[in-house]
Amino acid sequence: MSQLVSLQGSQRQRRQWLLAASSTLMLPGLFATGLPALPSSESLSDELRGALRNAKPLVVMVSLEGCVFCRSVRERHLVPLREQEGIPVVQVDMRSRRLTRDFSGGPITHDDRVRLWNVKVAPTVLFIGRGGVEFAERLSGFSEDFYGSYVAERLARAQARLRA
Repeated sequence: MSQLVSLQGSQRQRRQWLLAASSTLMLPGLFATGLPALPSSESLSDELRGALRNAKPLVVMVSLEGCVFCRSVRERHLVPLREQEGIPVVQVDMRSRRLTRDFSGGPITHDDRVRLWNVKVAPTVLFIGRGGVEFAERLSGFSEDFYGSYVAERLARAQARLRA
C-alpha cells in the first residue's frame, strides 16, 4: 500500500511539473496577446487633425506583421512615446487590405497608402504635419544603438516646423 501511495505521489508531482513546464512554454503566446500595441489607423485625416489640434505632429509607424524589428520599435520606443508623452502615434500595415481614410478623407487600404509613401522597409516611422506632409526625415529600419535619440531628434524637428 505504501508503494502505491508513493507511486501516486510521484505521478502527481510529475503531472504538476509537466503542467508547470508546459505553461512556461506557452508564456510567449500568452504575452503576445497582452503586448503593448499601437492603434491601427482608421482615418489619417482625423488622426492628423487631432494631433495638430494639440500642436503635435502625427507619428505613423509603417509595420509588417511578424516583423521582430517592428515589434521592438513599437514596444521600446513608440508605445512609451504615446503613453508617457502623449504623442499621437498610429500604425499602418504593409500588405494589409484594412481601410483607412487618407489625408484628403478618401478611403484607401493600408498597403496602398504605404506604396504611395514609397516605403519599402519595415519598420519605417514618419513624422507628419499639416497637409499630410512629412515634417522630418523618416526613420527607416532599426538599429538598437541610438534609435531612441533618432526618434527624439526627428520629433523635435517636426514639432519645431509645426511652430514655424
